[in-house]
Amino acid sequence: MTDLHFRSASDLGRMIRRREVSSAELTEHFIARIEKHDPKINAVVARDFDGARKAAKAADAALARGEVKGALHGLPFTIKDAYEVEGLVSTGGNPAWRDNVPARSAVAIERLQRAGAIVFGKTNVPFLSGDLQSYNDIYGTTNNPYALECGPGGSSGGSAASLAAGFTAAEFGSDIGGSIRTPAHLCGVFGHKPTYGIVPKRGHLGPAPGNLHESDLSVAGPLARGAEDLDLLLDIAAGPGWADAAAWKLDLPPTRAKNPKELRVAVWIEDAFCDIDKESATLLTDAAKALQDAGANVDWNARPDFTLAEITETYLVMLHSQTGAGMPDSVRARWAEIRKNAAPGDKSHQVLQAIGGTMNVAEQFIWKERQAQLRWKWQDFFKSYDVVLAPVMMRPAFEHNHDTNWHRRQLEVNGVMRPYMDVLIWAGPAVVSYLPASVAPVGLTSAGKPVGIQIIGPHLEDRTTIAVAGMFEEILGGFTPPKGY
Repeated sequence: MTDLHFRSASDLGRMIRRREVSSAELTEHFIARIEKHDPKINAVVARDFDGARKAAKAADAALARGEVKGALHGLPFTIKDAYEVEGLVSTGGNPAWRDNVPARSAVAIERLQRAGAIVFGKTNVPFLSGDLQSYNDIYGTTNNPYALECGPGGSSGGSAASLAAGFTAAEFGSDIGGSIRTPAHLCGVFGHKPTYGIVPKRGHLGPAPGNLHESDLSVAGPLARGAEDLDLLLDIAAGPGWADAAAWKLDLPPTRAKNPKELRVAVWIEDAFCDIDKESATLLTDAAKALQDAGANVDWNARPDFTLAEITETYLVMLHSQTGAGMPDSVRARWAEIRKNAAPGDKSHQVLQAIGGTMNVAEQFIWKERQAQLRWKWQDFFKSYDVVLAPVMMRPAFEHNHDTNWHRRQLEVNGVMRPYMDVLIWAGPAVVSYLPASVAPVGLTSAGKPVGIQIIGPHLEDRTTIAVAGMFEEILGGFTPPKGY
């Protein structure tokens, strides 16, 4: 039992079905780890241990009768608190919803449960999943298992911390600003941002409990300790939502490459628009070289037909049009004033936020056309390349900073203080273009902080980016547990 907590969900599932470990034993093992280690991490914030124990015994009894619910039969899961889970407090980090106990799980989570997953805890998020740190007024702050003075990222920060500390078999997050990929990078685990629209988001908080609308750009997807799990969880959760299921089916194409020798890779690690930490850049470059040494055809200079600055402008305006939609009139009035007084050509984070947060319907049409043009350029680019390797963000884990004004926050990169909102830049190309993007760990810095590589692929070719994450796992060794856990 000593190493069960760091095995993949796929391995643990096979062990349960072979009766090498029972669901009850595995559940008790994870519960014990949470009780021992989570006080200093604060990742698992709402718990149903007694309910999980009953469900685990029932799973074992079913297995004894020869009944298997699915590939996740009897596996204990924690789940991001942005998702509603039947019978379990689900807050989205919003104090107004601290007493929300749903009668039904979110669609994606319900699909995991039907495949046998036992949800025994919720993991921490920022208020309405609106930050790349994970803290709120209900549950407090979540720490990074590799560096407790730092955050695990957000908004799926509790998810990634729970995985890295060995509290759960696997996790499920959401991503509109890197919220799956950034925590995976900062906590040394695997994550996958699916192609937009292939995993239903109904039951995700926000919007408010009971809302059926699913916002633009945002996606739901898995986090895990291995690439095989990303594929497994995506297969279970993906598929048409309630409105389309009567006629539509999802049939994702197979991976373009089963091994590095079949792979055409573009490397986009260096860019003057968003310089990244030198030590991280070295780890990413070494990872790309390792893939090349394994036989991949690697192009170090290829770029799509647009700049990082151009796609970032479109992304940030569209992002803020979504995240700013529910803001009070006072905030929107302030944005309107910022926009009115902005100098011509000012593309600072503050001005782009103001533009996105105040745009009218006619302006939305213009930006949606810019988005469509970018998507077409990606489509053309992926005729020659299978994936693009890129950073997830510009540095490894950073110290907690909860200043309520993001524009006052700064992060140091290579000795230079940078705007905090630069953390969004490398997340943007895949989001605004509706593309799949996987993250695989590629090593630790000299300070012991994880670094992940982002693998961006063609529209609907999620299996290709996950397969490349698996290649990195095989070549470089994959997940490295934090010391002391």
